[in-house]
Amino acid sequence: MPDEMQIGPIPVVEETALVTTRKVVTGRVRIETRTEEITQSLATDLLSSEVEVIRVPVGRTVEAVPDVSENGDLTIIPVVEERLVVTRELYLREEIHIRRVERRETIDVPVTTRRQTARIERLSPDGDLLEPDQSPSKDDDDDL
Repeated sequence: MPDEMQIGPIPVVEETALVTTRKVVTGRVRIETRTEEITQSLATDLLSSEVEVIRVPVGRTVEAVPDVSENGDLTIIPVVEERLVVTRELYLREEIHIRRVERRETIDVPVTTRRQTARIERLSPDGDLLEPDQSPSKDDDDDL
């Protein structure tokens, strides 16, 4: 049979799509930072303590050495001596009164601080300057 049909596999063909990406420079950014020093005065409180020493003559006889006593911010330290009379007796010669006095004073202390600012420029792929950046800068906010 010359006109015989041949039976065999039939090839199946399918088309597929492939998507790829590549990097393309569309622009550049230049960032410049600047540090500036700001001198300002800050007020602060200084606290100092002074001690006043006052000698108070007493001149009386005592039976025993008095204890150191405190009355608020006053400390009393007894000073005694022995005197020979017909008998020995303690004689309170003087007391030393110590009072603590605090004073507060406000002074201005100059200090120097540093602050950095950034300037951003947008450039084309060729390096040409594009529109200036309109974002707020640290220089626009005077918060000191």
